[in-house]
Amino acid sequence: MYTLDDYDYHLPEALIAQTPATDRDGSRLLHLDRDNGALSHRHFHDLVTLLHPSDVLVVNNTRVVPGRLHGRKATGGKAELLILDYGETDGRGRDDCKRVYRCLIKASKQAGAGTRIYFDDGLVAEVQEFSDGIYSVAFSAPEPFDGLLHRIGRMPLPPYIKRDETQPDEADRMRYQTVYAREQGAIAAPTAGLHFTDAVLSQISQKGVTVTAVTLHVGYGTFVPVRVDDIRDHRMHDEWFSISKETARIVSRAKAEGRRVVAVGTTSVRTLEYATGADGVIQPGRGRCDLFIYPGYTFKTVDAIITNFHLPRSTLLMLVSAFAGRETMLQAYAAAVKEKYRFFSYGDAMLID
Repeated sequence: MYTLDDYDYHLPEALIAQTPATDRDGSRLLHLDRDNGALSHRHFHDLVTLLHPSDVLVVNNTRVVPGRLHGRKATGGKAELLILDYGETDGRGRDDCKRVYRCLIKASKQAGAGTRIYFDDGLVAEVQEFSDGIYSVAFSAPEPFDGLLHRIGRMPLPPYIKRDETQPDEADRMRYQTVYAREQGAIAAPTAGLHFTDAVLSQISQKGVTVTAVTLHVGYGTFVPVRVDDIRDHRMHDEWFSISKETARIVSRAKAEGRRVVAVGTTSVRTLEYATGADGVIQPGRGRCDLFIYPGYTFKTVDAIITNFHLPRSTLLMLVSAFAGRETMLQAYAAAVKEKYRFFSYGDAMLID
C-alpha cells in the first residue's frame, strides 16, 4: 500500500466536471459506510438526514483569491503568474501599493532575478529570486494592491477545468467559492464545501449539529504531484492554518463526550489532525501544516469525512484511503465511475463515516 501505482484508477475524461451543478446542493452524494463497505447513492441535500444531532461539523472557511495573473515580459513574451501566499502577512509592508509574495511563474523561459512582468492597469512584478520551483516576486501597483488584484486577477482553477481565458470569469468567482468563505488566502477552493448552501447549513444547525470552522489556506502543497515510487518518501509543502480557541474547545469537548467530529474536506482533516496533541486535545493557534496522511496513519480526531473525488495518484486519494482503507476506496471509486458521478473540483461528493 506504499507504492504510488497502488493509488491509480481509470477515469474516463468525460466524467471530469467542467462546470458546477446547477444547484450547489443538487450534486450527487455517494455514502460509504466504513464498517461494512456499503455504498448508497444520494444527493447532497440528503446530508442533513445522515448527520447526527450530536455531531460537530468542521468546515474550512478559507477564501480563494483571484491570484492568477496574465502579463508580458519586457521582451513581449507571455508570462502567467500565480500568487501562493496571499493570505499570510509576510508580503504586506506599510505601503498598500507594494507586496512581496512567493509565486509560480509559467513562461517560455525561466524568469531570472530582475525580470519584470507587466500586467493590466499598471501592475508590475519583479522577480527577486528563485528556489525549489518557487519565485519570490515584488509587486508594485499605482493604487492599493488588494483592490487591483481583485479587479484584474482570475480565479486559479485547476488545469483540468478548461476555460477561454479571454472571457470574464464572474461565474467561477461565485461558484468556485464556498458560501462560508471568509479568510482570504487560498489558491484553490476546499471543494467539498462547494456543495453547501445557506439553506442546508441552516437545516443542519436546526437539527442540533454544531458547525464550526478552521482555516487552512489551500496551497501548492495540496497539489504537488507525488514523484516517488514509495509514497513514504513524499514530502508535503506546508500550508498556513489557524484554529480559534472556540473551535478548539468545541471539538475537544465533542471528543471527550464521545460525539462525532465530521470534517468537511481533506484540508479540514489535515488541520484538525495536525493540531491534535498527544493527549487527544485540539490546540488552538496558527502556523504551518505539512502533515501527510497515508495508509497506516491513526486518526486522532476525525470520525467522518465529507469529500469530493480526487485525482489518481494524489496525496488526497491517499488521505481518504488511510481513513477508509485503500481497497474500499478504490471499489467506491469504481462504483462512482460506473454510475457516472462527476469528478474533481466541480464534481460530486462523498460522505465516508
